[in-house]
Amino acid sequence: MSTPVVARVSFKQQMLQAREDAIVRAVNRLLAEKGFDAMTVDEVAAEVGIAKASLYKHFPSKEDLAAAAMVRVMRRAQDFLQALPAGDAPLDKIRAVARWTMELQLAGEMPSLPSQNSSLRTTLMSCKPYTDGLMEVSEQLGGWIEAAQAGGALNPGLPAIAVLYTLFARACDPVLEFLKLGGQYTDAQILDLVMTTCFDGLIAR
Repeated sequence: MSTPVVARVSFKQQMLQAREDAIVRAVNRLLAEKGFDAMTVDEVAAEVGIAKASLYKHFPSKEDLAAAAMVRVMRRAQDFLQALPAGDAPLDKIRAVARWTMELQLAGEMPSLPSQNSSLRTTLMSCKPYTDGLMEVSEQLGGWIEAAQAGGALNPGLPAIAVLYTLFARACDPVLEFLKLGGQYTDAQILDLVMTTCFDGLIAR
């Protein structure tokens, strides 16, 4: 029986990958801090400590940089969903995902993208790792939403797609930043407040 051949990654390839990882981390932080429109390629290059020309060898445009950051977040989301206990109730999984996305935002790790930007949207929609990840996450969450509605844990009168988009909106909820800037609450308290308004509503119970 022959021993399988394991492909070796050259030192140069390792260095290139490490540089790409550093670039994407920098982009992720700057997008979370400043947003896509305010972020510049010069800032990314300066943070990583490379020339702008070197950065363009990895990512040919600002849109490609943002897409790479979104792919990274999407993969983290896929990993998080897969790690949730299979035996948990659908609503518990949905709540866990909502809280996780808000934790990322409060930690400054959730990229902030414009709602309308044709060039960025075109790049994202043509990025297969991103669209495949988005489809997988949407289908997983959609299944949990429908199961929670069927079990009476979520309002069955709401279209599942509306609930899904409400969950996605939590990843860029400005309420988190407003409450944090006020300085009256800890991050944990902010998460509890927004989770309550999201899942329990505003009507007195």
